[in-house]
Amino acid sequence: MILIVGLGNPGKKYLNNRHNVGFQFINYLIENLQIQSSKSQDSNKFQISNFKFYKTDCFMNQSGIFVKKLIGNCKLKIENLVIIHDDLDIPLGKFHIQFTVGPRLHNGLESIEQQLKSKDFWRVRIGVDNRQPKNKIPGEAYVLKNFLPKEKQLLQTEIFPKLLSQLKTQFL
Repeated sequence: MILIVGLGNPGKKYLNNRHNVGFQFINYLIENLQIQSSKSQDSNKFQISNFKFYKTDCFMNQSGIFVKKLIGNCKLKIENLVIIHDDLDIPLGKFHIQFTVGPRLHNGLESIEQQLKSKDFWRVRIGVDNRQPKNKIPGEAYVLKNFLPKEKQLLQTEIFPKLLSQLKTQFL
């Protein structure tokens, strides 16, 4: 079984934030693969074939507690974990799927690594940086800003379809 977890912050306030691109990709999967919730009362858990999809139900900095509990409940090997997250080290429009390699700084991933006491899991690093060189907003503030409509469209029509295709190739 492969466990795919999208990172983000809960609540409508954060729904379209760059930091929530992990949630946004899980939502894209649900819509495009026509995945149904595993339990009617649990809108953060979805399953298709040997893949389970989750959106964290906590704030980014607490992601490790959530993921550790999931791995225990699913009796999963850490190397079958795929974390989908935003990455300011990568420009908007790009993504990387890497094992053990992550961004220089990401509080959600740091929380996961601390809780699991391991870096031996997959990361889907979705680029969200579209700042202009002359107007570099600090990263902590930038990731909490919403995507512009044209950026959101780029994700939905180009990036997410390419990412889904690559995930199918890599994990099927």
